[in-house]
Amino acid sequence: MRGAIALLMVIGGFALQAIAYFFLAAPWGFPPSSVAHSNPRVPFAPLIFIFGVVLVFLGAVVYEVLPQRRRV
Repeated sequence: MRGAIALLMVIGGFALQAIAYFFLAAPWGFPPSSVAHSNPRVPFAPLIFIFGVVLVFLGAVVYEVLPQRRRV
């Protein structure tokens, strides 16, 4: 059970990072040095990315803190 919860948190964190980076924070365009292509599309996209990183690390914490199921 704890492994499944931790795995879901890790997958969710990586998915959140990918969505925040590729779809919210990194506009593609030419010229790449222009102001329109250097600012994120969503102002709080870096915060969403950081939340994804924290979620991945919390997955490891959950795995270590939750007790293992006793086998009879």
